[in-house]
Amino acid sequence: MNNVNKNNKLNSFRTLGITAVLGLSVFATSTFLVPAFAQDFRGQRIVQILQEPRHRTVHNDDDVYLLDVQINPGDSTLPHTHDAAILYTFISNGEGPLYGRVSGNTEYVEQNFTHAVSNPGPNLFRILALTNYGTGIPNLSNDRPVGLNAEPEVENEWFRSYRIALDAGQETQIHTHVNPSVIIQVTEGEVHVSREDGITAELNAMGNWAWRDAGSAYTIVNSGNTPVEVVVNEARR
Repeated sequence: MNNVNKNNKLNSFRTLGITAVLGLSVFATSTFLVPAFAQDFRGQRIVQILQEPRHRTVHNDDDVYLLDVQINPGDSTLPHTHDAAILYTFISNGEGPLYGRVSGNTEYVEQNFTHAVSNPGPNLFRILALTNYGTGIPNLSNDRPVGLNAEPEVENEWFRSYRIALDAGQETQIHTHVNPSVIIQVTEGEVHVSREDGITAELNAMGNWAWRDAGSAYTIVNSGNTPVEVVVNEARR
């Protein structure tokens, strides 16, 4: 979706004054956002998800956006409308770490959804969310990465998600992704993500991430002294 289309869609949201039917809240034991209660946004400012200030765009690759969603204790997002497929990697909620639990929603493509999310605390609520405005690829087998010896935990028309656990000093084989991908550290430790030009991304905390463009070949190395886990998310297009 180009910027003109996204701007037109955003303007249509404001003109129609979309009101949410369901709200969402986040529970400590959940791996996804759970419908909780009706929310009435009449008279409030409603924004498109990319315009919500706590959904900060930290990387943009054409029609794919990586959002770093951070809600401080006691804070709440603006009412915002989801209008594309999205894949969530949960880093933490108000009650503590969630260690990269992954879930997604592709129904927003057909039925946009407006909600606001609050964080009662006492800790930071954080998600790294991959949003894909592409049309999706129905064939699930024609763009698998080469060299990655793992099965996807999530796979649909818009996304794939892999979870990789590495012992201290362990390194993956070189693998190449047809699609753009993001590597997210989801436990404590130290991780190096290589690049074809020799530059290495160094990750050393939960929620650190490295982006790799479509067609990139790279390895992931546990450069620390303890086991570490990462999530590798692809945006299919």
